[in-house]
Amino acid sequence: MERAATGGRRRLGIAVVRGDSMRPALQPGQRLLVLYGARVRPGRVVVARFADGTLAVKRVAERRGSGWWLLSDNAEAGVDSRHRGAVPDEDVAGVVRVRLWPWPRLL
Repeated sequence: MERAATGGRRRLGIAVVRGDSMRPALQPGQRLLVLYGARVRPGRVVVARFADGTLAVKRVAERRGSGWWLLSDNAEAGVDSRHRGAVPDEDVAGVVRVRLWPWPRLL
């Protein structure tokens, strides 16, 4: 990810969970602290943009080619890489570090 615009500093942002695809770990309405420019690794929860422009919160399963295979924790809900394929590096916006609300917790 490009960090030149921030002087090499990582940026923080907030994401809100929508839908049931990340249950039971994450519930709809929970607020997440996202660290942009953080290192992506298997097992981490990320915010990513699928090819159709949809932003999603998903868990990194593995590296596939030049992208990441992202999965829902709840395989019966939502859409993930099983439906849309690997997500290129540049489309992984950031890594979720903390669930802020309603009960703070490191992820």
